[in-house]
Amino acid sequence: MDAVVKKLLNESGQTFAAEAGITLKDQPAALFKLLVLANLLSARISSDIAMAAARELFDAGGGTPRGMEKLTWQERVDALGRGHYVRYDESTASRLGDVADLVQDKYKGDLRRLAAKAGRDPEKAAELLQEFPGIGPTGVDIFCREAQAIWPWLRPYVDGQVKKGAERIGLPSDADRLASQVPDKDLARLSAALVRVARDKKLADAVKAA
Repeated sequence: MDAVVKKLLNESGQTFAAEAGITLKDQPAALFKLLVLANLLSARISSDIAMAAARELFDAGGGTPRGMEKLTWQERVDALGRGHYVRYDESTASRLGDVADLVQDKYKGDLRRLAAKAGRDPEKAAELLQEFPGIGPTGVDIFCREAQAIWPWLRPYVDGQVKKGAERIGLPSDADRLASQVPDKDLARLSAALVRVARDKKLADAVKAA
């Protein structure tokens, strides 16, 4: 089991936030970028395209709530298009503007206030996250499984996709037992790797061969 976990982290243990160019910290800009990424990844579109679209939005200046608000609708559409996020570009451009507005209005641009408002309770945080347009249960899972890297009160956040990946390669799917396989700091990385395993049988087979 140790060999499997080590191989998994070495080869597939990059978080989706890191892959999208987000240096995740408990800071307003990084948390907003993660919310944007969770929004983009929630659509029925490949994760590679969603992450490319996120990078384009951030490069265009949409990496903060105020920056996203300053982008015109067309500038958001164009950024999404450069990331090939074309199927949902127009509706997503509108939605991300609404998300930025809500972050500004309700949390003064700082999602650390959401953690405080939730009393650092994962279930309450999930309810608050779903107030954002485009964030449903899937978006909550994406946000929280990544945010547990910087919000220890979310740990262990083990959602259905992570459990599916764990079962596929013979790791325990129980949240506490799975979390015990790695140091706390690596749990988000392990979760991201297991999501990839859940989606890719070839990757699962390669890991199991460790």
